[in-house]
Amino acid sequence: MNASSSQLPISFSIDKLQEDLVICENDLWTPHFNTNRYEGKWTSVSLRSQSGLINDITSFPNKAYYNTNLLDRCHYFKEIMDWFQCEKEAVRLLRLDPQSEIKEHMDNDTSYEDGFFRIHIPIITNDNVFFYVDKKRVPMKMGECWYANFQLLHSVENRSSEPRIHFTLDCIRNDWSDQLFTEMGFDINASSGKNEYSYVVKQQIIAELSRNPSEAGAKIIADLQSK
Repeated sequence: MNASSSQLPISFSIDKLQEDLVICENDLWTPHFNTNRYEGKWTSVSLRSQSGLINDITSFPNKAYYNTNLLDRCHYFKEIMDWFQCEKEAVRLLRLDPQSEIKEHMDNDTSYEDGFFRIHIPIITNDNVFFYVDKKRVPMKMGECWYANFQLLHSVENRSSEPRIHFTLDCIRNDWSDQLFTEMGFDINASSGKNEYSYVVKQQIIAELSRNPSEAGAKIIADLQSK
């Protein structure tokens, strides 16, 4: 099985990231729609969305995505997007305010093995932000570029006095990314492992899905219980 998180072999200019952030700060921060998954304030601005609107912060697979007019004003963010030579879905700024927490949860079909990878680039963060994936702390620094398997349980807690703001890109796996991830030490031929969960992990997944009932979640629970 591949690592739950990995730092990419590239970093970006903190100054340029923060200059583009100032442009975005003038626009509306939209509260994250998963209201039962966090405490405090978790908000987002879209640079690429399904409707092309800045306040459309949803991220669903197999949909068409369009650049928002905000992206046209954020030249460095666009430069970073173009560095990733693959199709992009949602591209957003995710802000977690001081003394706020994103509770432990999973995002289905968000592992590289499933053909998808979400990239996090911290613009503003500090040592009192605690980002965990699969119970392991991910030590993201400003300007660094990270992939994590968000199909695993993950959580974030901002214990600091300033907001934590990340630039995130949802990317579709292709030959270019396969080469990149191979150079990072990934086994690109690994399966997603969806059917290889231990009993304990299965119970954790079922408990998490049961807290947020949905038709899709019910199907996943039934599938897990049948194995």
